[in-house]
Amino acid sequence: MTPLAVIRHGPTAWNDDGRMQGRQDMPLSDQARAALAQRRAPPELDGFAWVSSPLARARATARLLAPDHDPTIEPALTEMAWGDWEGETLDALRARLGAAFDANADRGLDFTPPGGESPRMVQQRLRPWLARVGAAGRPTVAVTHKGVIRALLGLATGWDFLGKPPARLDWSAAHVFAVARDGTLAVERLNLALAAR
Repeated sequence: MTPLAVIRHGPTAWNDDGRMQGRQDMPLSDQARAALAQRRAPPELDGFAWVSSPLARARATARLLAPDHDPTIEPALTEMAWGDWEGETLDALRARLGAAFDANADRGLDFTPPGGESPRMVQQRLRPWLARVGAAGRPTVAVTHKGVIRALLGLATGWDFLGKPPARLDWSAAHVFAVARDGTLAVERLNLALAAR
């Protein structure tokens, strides 16, 4: 089994406003850059290869946490596309769409924003990459997004995105999975705190 540690990017202005970013290429906020400059990956991840989503907020996070590494860009790690809802807040969507939004959310893995992706679609695009990670056998850190990490948690636990997740995730920590050679996942350790620099 190959260790795979995933870390969510630092906050952006849209995160602070509660807006869904999806594929919008928002930069880290100044506050996030300053905070990340004081952190590093946990020592348990020393020697791991680094990969990143192609979006700027993830690439910048990877470089701040591991300045000695140049992360490989992996398109499969891109955030879930929220389509027509990118830039919106959940409260505004619920107020505008009412029961239609709730009915879509009740589809769990198949919840799909108009013009966007469902969590199941994110899982499908992650599977070939996970199989490559498992076959290569190289411990890896991936800097990515909340939607991708939730998709990985679903693959590892069988969570169908209905009801609460099976674990409470700290979005400022690393989450470690074990990847089999065929790309299947198991939870190894969640909420591994970043270290002080």
